[in-house]
Amino acid sequence: MPHRSILAVVLWMSGALLSFSATAVAVRALSPTFSVFEILSVRNAAGVLILLTFAFIKPELRSGLKPRRFTLHLARNVLHFASTDAWAYSLTLLPLATVFALEFTTPAWVALLAIPLLHERMNRGRLVAVVLGFAGVLIILRPGVGTLQPASLLVLAVAFTFALVAIITKRLTRTESTFSIIFFMNLMQLPMNLAGVSGAFWLRIEPSHTLPLIGICAGGLLSHYCLTNAYRHGDASMVVPLDFLRIPLIALVGWQLYHEPLDPYVFAGSACIVAGLIYSLRREAKAG
Repeated sequence: MPHRSILAVVLWMSGALLSFSATAVAVRALSPTFSVFEILSVRNAAGVLILLTFAFIKPELRSGLKPRRFTLHLARNVLHFASTDAWAYSLTLLPLATVFALEFTTPAWVALLAIPLLHERMNRGRLVAVVLGFAGVLIILRPGVGTLQPASLLVLAVAFTFALVAIITKRLTRTESTFSIIFFMNLMQLPMNLAGVSGAFWLRIEPSHTLPLIGICAGGLLSHYCLTNAYRHGDASMVVPLDFLRIPLIALVGWQLYHEPLDPYVFAGSACIVAGLIYSLRREAKAG
């Protein structure tokens, strides 16, 4: 992979990491007043309006309002709706770092699914990144010491579904623009989330909710915009291991904002993850 493409993947994923973290904080802040369906309905509605405004201002984006692969969009968004709502719900039950750590069994599934579904090669660097990444997750979880409660099992199921979403996203980038993927993500998932709301929930919005609502709307759009562009510039089995950096980042956020303890196992596991990531990126750079 060329050096410029590797740099692009790293930069886009950095934006995605910050945006996903902001989204998690916004969900935690809004959850005492609103259900997951209501929170994500606001995000989807704002996304549709913002993207339609962009399409009105920039005519070149309007082609993205007509999907070339409607069925693939629908499959992606049904899976993404289920996994995102389950992920958001888990944020209200578990420490942020635990949710993100469990979620990162996803790369192992992506690496395996990318071979038959995307015909990607599993080279040595990516294999090392995945193996060390999964080992790091095991260090964080410490199976057998009571970590795997029911909510944790929910996140493990989410991880597998996210892997399928990642594979479909990579396929969509072959024919669909980033704008189209994000627009139909919000448009299709809006009625799915609205089906779960209770009455005129917007009447419960207070001035104190303004910043978290901005965070959920902006974070939701920017995270997927950055993530989709990362997939456009790099293979799925290279992009996803970068997501591992979310674990130490969200651990610090949870400690600073919610006084969640800084578990040394989280940082030990994250060090293992980063070591694999650096090794993989260096091999990609040499190969390019």
